[in-house]
Amino acid sequence: MACTNCKTRPVKLHEFSFEPRKLHRGYADRSLYVNLSTNEIKVKPIPEEMKKKFIGGRGYGMKYLWDAVTPDTKWNSPENELIIAQGPIGGITQYPGAGKSYVVTISPLTGLPVDSNVGGYFGPLFKFCGFDALEIQGKAEKDVIIFIDGDNHKVTIEEAPADMDTNSHILAETLTEMYADSEEDKRNVSVVSAGVAAEHTRFGILNFSYYDVRRKKCKLKQAGRGGTGTVLRDKKVKAIVVKKSGIKGDLNDPHDLDTIIKLGIKLHKEIHDNDELQCNMRVHGTTQLVDAMNAHDLLPVNNFQYGEHPEAPRLGKESFEKLFDLGKPDGCWYGCTLACAHALANFEIKTGPYKGQKVFTDGPEYETLAGCGSNCGIFDPIALVETNFYCDTYAIDTISFGTTCAFLMECYERGIINKEITGGLELRFGNWEAQMELLHQMARGEGFGVVAGQGIHRLKKLFVEKYGADKDFLEDIGMEMKGLEFSEYISKESLAQQAGYGTANKGPQHDENWLIFMDMIRNQMPTFEDKAEALHYFPLFRTWFSIVGLCKLPWNDIMPADNHLTDEPAKVPEHVDNYVALFTAVTGQPFSKEEMLRQSERVYNFQKVFNLRMGKGTREYDNPPYRAVGPVTVEEYESRRERYDKQLREKAGVDPEGMTVEEKIQALRKYREEQYQGLLDVVYQRRGWTPNAIPTIEKLEELGIAYPEIVEVVKRFL
Repeated sequence: MACTNCKTRPVKLHEFSFEPRKLHRGYADRSLYVNLSTNEIKVKPIPEEMKKKFIGGRGYGMKYLWDAVTPDTKWNSPENELIIAQGPIGGITQYPGAGKSYVVTISPLTGLPVDSNVGGYFGPLFKFCGFDALEIQGKAEKDVIIFIDGDNHKVTIEEAPADMDTNSHILAETLTEMYADSEEDKRNVSVVSAGVAAEHTRFGILNFSYYDVRRKKCKLKQAGRGGTGTVLRDKKVKAIVVKKSGIKGDLNDPHDLDTIIKLGIKLHKEIHDNDELQCNMRVHGTTQLVDAMNAHDLLPVNNFQYGEHPEAPRLGKESFEKLFDLGKPDGCWYGCTLACAHALANFEIKTGPYKGQKVFTDGPEYETLAGCGSNCGIFDPIALVETNFYCDTYAIDTISFGTTCAFLMECYERGIINKEITGGLELRFGNWEAQMELLHQMARGEGFGVVAGQGIHRLKKLFVEKYGADKDFLEDIGMEMKGLEFSEYISKESLAQQAGYGTANKGPQHDENWLIFMDMIRNQMPTFEDKAEALHYFPLFRTWFSIVGLCKLPWNDIMPADNHLTDEPAKVPEHVDNYVALFTAVTGQPFSKEEMLRQSERVYNFQKVFNLRMGKGTREYDNPPYRAVGPVTVEEYESRRERYDKQLREKAGVDPEGMTVEEKIQALRKYREEQYQGLLDVVYQRRGWTPNAIPTIEKLEELGIAYPEIVEVVKRFL
């Protein structure tokens, strides 16, 4: 029987005491290093040069990882690090969205450095223990718990009880109960964990818990992309637990608390007055995006073949408004009134090991509904809640899982794989039962689930080499780049979004830029130069959130009422000004919009060179599967025939009259691929890169990161 409520503490293997340190202007200026192979724990000072150049968050994570690994390091090498870092603004309680921390590691999917943002309490609580970053290196012999006790200034490595449940919805509750001294103290405990499926797949996630005092339950937020949870379980870490009491609004020791309070009040008022009229995040969360994407032919359906479906509204905001347990605070850190982290109470599970149990579970976000739902031809909201629950507790990335399932379903329906290969699973579009069995197999470490859990990049290779599949066709329909599965937006009609996915450092993820509406719907970027400028600015602006510790949602999911009257409404200029003022108010440093972009450009280019160091990063890795660019099959072309015929005539200069559909597909493909390559040329030039996507030495010097080891990497490609 699992010890779900035991008070028996794990056996201590090693204990380390550290000197307490108060933060000063957003920084502790030190990190905590834990080596599981040697049980070494130490405090490391953060050099002033590193602080100046890499700022925090993702920047610190990338720098620590660079220093830890070599070009030969694999994701499961002992020297690979798992780093959780915070930024200087992270942890403040007066400004919505300041609870973010950033996980960096070598990805099991891509072999590249991956960054994944996550909310919840762990990042701020750990920061208030007196650290800007946590580095975990090496591998334990047995499952361990790392406990960071900020009240007693100790770090312990403890042997996890063998019968302790690994799945996150149980483990978070167990460890919160175990390490808290009282019911009230539970809000001071946060648990980082990864469930059993992370042990058998390459796209395991990390769950970061926080205690909901109204519901008396732990909620979970995910560092979802790139296999961070797989790395944690490979290192034999059962969980990382932090405890820190006495949370107050001034623990960052900011330079100007009054300005922070004023900026926060202004944004709280915007949320109060405008959220219901705009995205209504406090009621719908991101579920409203299903309706918006479906209305604009942007919702992935049946492995990104189509962009809308008549049943899609079943997965939209109206369904989940009825299902969510509303009326209680739903922010994932103190002071976030945007409150998008909704949950369901007493949800009855229908499959798997928890069948028949009623659980408290987080509600699905847009990416889950689109990836595991519409992209797989599944439109039952209740089914999607269960998929989301199991993905979370088993620790599976819903984006990679959904996109992989969609790929497998198309392969099955086209006869590329069959029941013999899948072990009896009938992986057809719409078959939720088969999808769930695949997920349960991943958790059990058996059957075709383990094969599927290796991700699309490896599945394509397997299907070609073992089953004689058409390599070119699989490359066209397998929605991955650099080894990472696509997030859930149809980019066929947005050249800018295609390049946004293609040039993203970690692989095709929308958190680097999301330009579809600007490009496709509003036509605000008619020229290559316009698109290239957006593909320069927005990735850098979004990078800035990841280095200072902020959530992106309060930037443009809630906007001033008069934002549409500004010169550049897509940038939400008033909020950009707020961020400039906020950074200075926390750190005391003079700051500007130009310096904001410079901070980001430095980290962004450093990560690009890191990719080169690890064997990828040149232009060839920025080429997307053709389905992200245009129609691959006859069915796809016919579904939008009038649109595509018109584009052939008016843009490609080809008369489609008398052509077969296959000929029209090839003519359109030639035009679109030429357009894509032409845009890449302009984007690389705008970024200060060579035509082969290599940052120039001059660019590195301009950014102040022309360190010998970085220049050495770049010179090999020039």
